[in-house]
Amino acid sequence: MQDSDFPYNLKILVIGYGSIGKRHISNLTKIGKIKIIVHTKRKKDNFLKKNNCSVFSKLENCLNENPTAAIICNETSLHIKIATKLIKNNIHVFIEKPLSNSLIGIKQLKKMVRAKRIITHIGCVQRFHPITKKTKEIIEKKSIGKIKFLHAKNSSYLPDWHPDEDYKESYAARPELGGGVVLTCIHELDYLIWLFGKINKVIAINKNIGNLEINVDDFSTSFLEFSNKSIGKLHLDFFQIPKSRFCKIVSEKGMLHLDFEKNQLRFYNIKRKEWKTIIKIKGFNKNCMYLDEMKYFLKCIKNNKASFNDINFGEGVLKTALLIEKSSSKKKELFNK
Repeated sequence: MQDSDFPYNLKILVIGYGSIGKRHISNLTKIGKIKIIVHTKRKKDNFLKKNNCSVFSKLENCLNENPTAAIICNETSLHIKIATKLIKNNIHVFIEKPLSNSLIGIKQLKKMVRAKRIITHIGCVQRFHPITKKTKEIIEKKSIGKIKFLHAKNSSYLPDWHPDEDYKESYAARPELGGGVVLTCIHELDYLIWLFGKINKVIAINKNIGNLEINVDDFSTSFLEFSNKSIGKLHLDFFQIPKSRFCKIVSEKGMLHLDFEKNQLRFYNIKRKEWKTIIKIKGFNKNCMYLDEMKYFLKCIKNNKASFNDINFGEGVLKTALLIEKSSSKKKELFNK
């Protein structure tokens, strides 16, 4: 069923035809009357044919179709190069996380975005999880008092991400494509900065300690000091079985516990000495987050309104991720300028 908020015709270009590219194509067909253009060399593909996609192996041919917006979901190391070309052609851009694997070219890209009034959005879907959104609301209302400490963790097993693919050839496992656990699992860093503000100071340890036989860090633990003076611990790895993903937020009045595996948000009230379940979702379909995020991006274009996760915010998250990597390599505490 198509969304009534998008009755108009749109042309959306999808660059990159991996698992996330397929997900976006599938979701676009559910949103409205959208012509989907795909940049890939795989023209003879039943999925593309089924979804009436126009397929081109050359980017120039895609641009000749005059797309309204583009979704960039190819190698991280190519994001800025591709985005620059698109924005020069007045195309709004949705860039899958992370924005890039370096800061090269971002300053010039931001100038072009401002000059051409382009809508940009960095794809960090964890913000669209119901328990993350509810946590944002609770923190903004200051109903749990001052935040003291938080602990976020995302542990999983890389070979399980896409079982039908060779994980050693994935972006996550290849340094030249912008891989490594800090950049690949940047969702946590993104939502932490969204919830608690800028990170001023980091000290980190990144290592390759799993048995995955890949040439990138598969483990990262860092301590963070936020601009509001709260302290955070962030742990990331992609060699753990079973997987675990949570965020515990300790405040003056108790503790919020976001459990992304159980899709549950609970609060422990210190005064009452009891747990209260705020949200518990049975049979949660994670694709709802991707669908909601894409609808949000398209509404930003429709209303000519900046995204809450635009290139400026994305640059700040990327700077912090790179600072974590630098802190580990230099083995010292570093400050975020």
